[in-house]
Amino acid sequence: MITLAVSNQKGGVGKTTTCINLAAELGRLGFSVLSVDIDPQANCTSGLGVALPPKSPSLYNVLLGDVPAGAAILKTKWEGVSILPATLDLAGAEIELASTISRETKLRRVVSSITGFDIAILDCPPSLGMLTVNALVAADKLIIPIQCEYFALEGVGQLSRTISLVKEGLNQNLAIDGILLTMHDSRTRLANDVADEVRRQFGEIVFKTMIPRNVKLAEAPSYAEPICYYDPSCSGAKAYEEFSKEVASLWLKDED
Repeated sequence: MITLAVSNQKGGVGKTTTCINLAAELGRLGFSVLSVDIDPQANCTSGLGVALPPKSPSLYNVLLGDVPAGAAILKTKWEGVSILPATLDLAGAEIELASTISRETKLRRVVSSITGFDIAILDCPPSLGMLTVNALVAADKLIIPIQCEYFALEGVGQLSRTISLVKEGLNQNLAIDGILLTMHDSRTRLANDVADEVRRQFGEIVFKTMIPRNVKLAEAPSYAEPICYYDPSCSGAKAYEEFSKEVASLWLKDED
């Protein structure tokens, strides 16, 4: 199983939207996908249509060792997609993990205990705290979404420094494996200039597909549906379909 983290400590860049729709599209391509929601806001969980019954186990309980991962994983109604869900309790894990031994490797041990999936997609919180560090330590591949707006590269430098520290001490294979340009509006010069600058700085690791600014993409989470099920003909759905094919051809071609 490949473990793919999607991270950017800058909020509002389309990180969770990317996790939801990448999972759904890879599921439709025939892969077995595990979404792992590491964000206490639990938007990936709700966006995939999962509402946890009271006292149901979640990633929080798994990280603290209360239950095995298998007891918390739920199948979604979308083809090929399961989820290890988050709840608001996960915010407490930042504090509770701080005093535990090998705190940075908790998630890696959890993920390594899970079988039966082609890929695990980790939706990180918009911060560089203990949960994100755990995701970076667990990751085989790392994608950073960058929105095509004025402050696009703000924070990427800080994330790069964190990546360097994690690589040095905890995950020597960690690197930025892909940059996804999001919220692209081809009608504006700014969006095109930002896209050109990101491609100049990061070169071949920038995905060919750009995710457009799209009303339907913004609406889909309120209906708890991935875009390919909510409105498969819109530009956002077509973009995520192409992006998912890029991901599959890069990292999953030997998994099927």
